[in-house]
Amino acid sequence: MSKQVKTHVEIEYKKRNKTTVFWRGILVFPTLVFICAFAVQSSAGVAAGFIILPVLLALVFREVYPSYLLTFNHAFLELHTRVVSYVLLLTDEYPSIERNKEIEVVFPDIKGGKALNRWLPLVKWFLAIPLIIVGVIYALIALGMTFIAWVMTWSTGTYPKWAGKFVLKTLQFWNRVNGYAFLLVSDKYPSFAL
Repeated sequence: MSKQVKTHVEIEYKKRNKTTVFWRGILVFPTLVFICAFAVQSSAGVAAGFIILPVLLALVFREVYPSYLLTFNHAFLELHTRVVSYVLLLTDEYPSIERNKEIEVVFPDIKGGKALNRWLPLVKWFLAIPLIIVGVIYALIALGMTFIAWVMTWSTGTYPKWAGKFVLKTLQFWNRVNGYAFLLVSDKYPSFAL
């Protein structure tokens, strides 16, 4: 089993719904409001909505990752991945607030926190700064590609594979960074490569 967060998204390339592709930004609004309802309760920026501080305290002082927090963070990351996959045109299926077998995020087995370094969570956010800078560059490129793919998909009904591969790898990169720096489910430093 991997020591990092794994993300699997089944990308739809052909026979895309041109109408929903065109109106994607408006259609996703209700789900974004739902996600923002979690983020309103925290001002953590990039990791808004995730439960971070209680996890950090439990890992440092008790050397345990509470199962209910792990379950919540896992479900929230999967929801976030479904919404991003929909917005970035990887899928036409409207992002459900329930699990979806076509979009899956897998956490490494952390054995209740015992497999994790007790003190590393105190500095992971700092160590992740270079990853975040590179991730922002990847995200900007992915957004540019998504705009071009949006025009192509809206006009032809086919999503370009070159865009799908890069956008998916960017999404996977960000999930690995989130798993390392904010969700604290991995001690393995993520690679800078997509």
